[in-house]
Amino acid sequence: MSISVSLAAAQHIQRCLKDREQAIGLRIKIKPSGCSGFSYVLDFAETQQEDDLLFEQHGVTILVDPESYPYIEGTEVDYVQEGVNSFFRFKNPKVKDECGCGESFSV
Repeated sequence: MSISVSLAAAQHIQRCLKDREQAIGLRIKIKPSGCSGFSYVLDFAETQQEDDLLFEQHGVTILVDPESYPYIEGTEVDYVQEGVNSFFRFKNPKVKDECGCGESFSV
C-alpha cells in the first residue's frame, strides 16, 4: 500500500512549495492528540530523513516517518473547498472513529 494524493491536493501543494525555495515536499506525521487519539501534522519538508518513506504522485513528494506510516497506510490526501473554507481532507481506511470536530481520529 502507499499514500496517494489527489490532483487537487497536488496542485495546492505545488503552489505552496513555490513560496518555499528549500522545501522538497509535504511531510505528514501522526501525533497523539485530541479527544479521539491521533491527529495529522503537516509541514513542508526541507530535508529527507534517512528512514523517511517517500510517495510521489502528480509531481509532488509526500514524506512519512516509519512510526506514522502504520496509522495512515492507504490514505488518500485530498484538498477540498467548502464555501469560503479550504483544507486537506484525509481519506484514511484505518480510521475507526473521529471526534465531532474532525480534528482527531482513532484506529
